[in-house]
Amino acid sequence: MSILTTNTIILNATAADKFEAIRLAGQLLVDAGHVPPAYVDKMIEREEVSSTYLGGGLAMPHGTNDSKSLIQSTGISVVVLASEVDFGGEAARLVIGLAAVGDEHLDLLSSLAVLVSDEDDMERILNASSKEELLRIFEEGMES
Repeated sequence: MSILTTNTIILNATAADKFEAIRLAGQLLVDAGHVPPAYVDKMIEREEVSSTYLGGGLAMPHGTNDSKSLIQSTGISVVVLASEVDFGGEAARLVIGLAAVGDEHLDLLSSLAVLVSDEDDMERILNASSKEELLRIFEEGMES
C-alpha cells in the first residue's frame, strides 16, 4: 500500500472551518484503509489541544499520542483548499493528514517539511491541475 495515492488527494476542496478540513483529510485516510473512523476523532481531539498549523499555509493534522494503536498502515492525505481556512489565527490552504506506524512519522514529517518549505514546490502543490500532477510533485520531493 502506498503512502500517498490519487485516492488520498482532494484538489480545490471547500471547508467551512479547520475541523471540516481535518475531517476531509482524515476520511481520505479511512477510505484508503490506513486508519479506522475513530482516528479522525483523535485528529480533531489533537487539534483542540494544540494547532497543527506549521506555517507557510500548511497544516498537518494527526492523531493524539494515544491513537497510535489505531493506525493500521502509514499514509498521508493531501487536501488543497480552494480558499484559506483559519487554523488558530493562521491561514492554511494545504492540509496534509498524517498517520504513521511506529517511528515512521519522524521520517515522514522531515521529508514532508523539506518539500513544503520550498516556496516553489509549495506553489506547484497549490496550483496542481490534477491529482496525478500533485502525486508526482510529492513523489519527487520526498525522494530527494
